[in-house]
Amino acid sequence: MFGLVVAGRPLQTNLQQIDETHALFELPAASSINHVCVCLLGTVPFPDGFGATVHFFWPGKGFQLLGMISNEKPSAIFRLRGTYSAQSTNAHAIFTGAAPDGISDVTAFLGLSIEPLPQIMAECAALPSAVGARSNPAADATLMAERIVRHLFNYLSSFVGGNPSALSPDIMIPMGLIAKWYENFMGKVRNSGIGFLENQ
Repeated sequence: MFGLVVAGRPLQTNLQQIDETHALFELPAASSINHVCVCLLGTVPFPDGFGATVHFFWPGKGFQLLGMISNEKPSAIFRLRGTYSAQSTNAHAIFTGAAPDGISDVTAFLGLSIEPLPQIMAECAALPSAVGARSNPAADATLMAERIVRHLFNYLSSFVGGNPSALSPDIMIPMGLIAKWYENFMGKVRNSGIGFLENQ
């Protein structure tokens, strides 16, 4: 019924059934995963009024709700790298028995829970990336721009002895410093997403 595509890997259909409404995909070498796509294979639709919530499990951190799929939305792409925040709910504790503690090769799991659509919509409404959760795109863009500029400012101020007040409008900044910052910044974004900007 379900398929999973990890970016750069073949289609997975090796779903492990936990019970009638819960199933798991195993994700070996999970530290190298950036994005996953979960989809219905088109062979068996959901019963009317049902869909599935999609959860990501990282060993030792519990499950995190990523989103949902349904007959009306038969596939979804989720970004994993740089966005994980531990969040475990009792409603989905059924998954936690599938992953033993102390996994050394960092095998993660993607869990699917078949639920009524109204329940799914209520759960997904709380997600930061939910449609409508960002009611003001201009404010989001302003916040992101502010974080990027603050990152640049902190980087440049490190060259004047870590004293930001020493950066006055009269100081000349070599373009090579800005080019180096840009190269480092884009490397971080490519490797781990933009989560590091929130930690400033």
